[in-house]
Amino acid sequence: MIPRTILYTGKGGVGKTSVAAATARRCAAAGLRTVVLSTDPAHSLGDVLEASLGAEPTPVAEHLWAQQVSAQEEMERNWAAVQEWLGGMLMERGVNRISAEELTVPPGMDELFSLLQLKAHQEAGEWDVVVVDCAPTGETLRLLSFPEVARWWLEKVFPQRNRLLDAARPFARALLDVQLPGEAVLDEVNRLVRNLIAMHEILRDTSRVSIRLVMNPDRVVIDEARRTFTYLNLYGYLTDAVVVNRIFPAEVGAYFGAWRERQQTHLREVEEAFAPVPVLRAPYFETEVRGAAMLDRLGDAVFSTGRAEALLHDRVSERLEVGEHEATLHLDLPFVQRGDVALKQIGLELIVRVDGQKRTMLLPPGLADFRPVGASLCDGGLTVRFTAAARAPQEAARV
Repeated sequence: MIPRTILYTGKGGVGKTSVAAATARRCAAAGLRTVVLSTDPAHSLGDVLEASLGAEPTPVAEHLWAQQVSAQEEMERNWAAVQEWLGGMLMERGVNRISAEELTVPPGMDELFSLLQLKAHQEAGEWDVVVVDCAPTGETLRLLSFPEVARWWLEKVFPQRNRLLDAARPFARALLDVQLPGEAVLDEVNRLVRNLIAMHEILRDTSRVSIRLVMNPDRVVIDEARRTFTYLNLYGYLTDAVVVNRIFPAEVGAYFGAWRERQQTHLREVEEAFAPVPVLRAPYFETEVRGAAMLDRLGDAVFSTGRAEALLHDRVSERLEVGEHEATLHLDLPFVQRGDVALKQIGLELIVRVDGQKRTMLLPPGLADFRPVGASLCDGGLTVRFTAAARAPQEAARV
């Protein structure tokens, strides 16, 4: 059985862990065998659930288990041989042991290894729902977005590794004073590459797996979420909902009245920026969200109109094709009929207007030197054509 899998990410401090825990409790309350796991190095899942958690799933309620993945254990399981080889080379060159150990683990790799637990849960067949509390901003998810590179290594490098190493070893030791990796190191890298490919395929299974972005209605947080949303879409990962947390209620009073007005303005911008993905909302509660009662209140607010485990949106909203001098961006705009399309680009921000409706998105840095030159509407989608800046007109495009 392949479980329904929901990954939560967002800027630190927005309440991502609470939303993930509330989702898991709601799924379990529906009778689904649910596990919620944290891959965030700054674990707070146990605090939110008010439970003592370890590196293995621990029962915390009926139908519900929770787990705080140990990045250290996962690294020892998946990276020990590489660490030993790299650490030995660094210490031979005068680097102290502690620094050498730190340098053998590239940034983001610890959470990447933690995410391999998701693959284990997918393959175990024990769960109906897997909820993942990811590290902030989804940076690690980007590490899983290069299957073509991984496959190239598997197809081109690893089949020839013994012949290449046998030829290179004498020169490496004699001329460079470098000890080339042994079989254990290469086997470990080979296994990691295969796991990366498998994880990529898991995350791109849009019938069972989706990502949800959690944010507060604040400008800096929303901009961070928009950047993450763009990358997730362009890598083919499905975002089926965004959750706006800690919204001031109408009766907030005069002291926070101006702040509430700004929040309401930002909420309208969120609706425009993430359309057609559903926007779920949760209020700013009068007390800290932790423990069963408060988590259930949060779950009731976020999923007031549906089931927590449901797939709330079923299409990747943005798809990008890039050539040497041209690029094509496909956007889902299911509620827009034919009409005038106006495009304007300010830096990496693309503003799309269609018959009075506006969509604003952040482009990836790879399109910094491209300009929009035209667009067309067809079958509930918008196709935007870009050309390298030197070949494109500078004014806004209109179709």
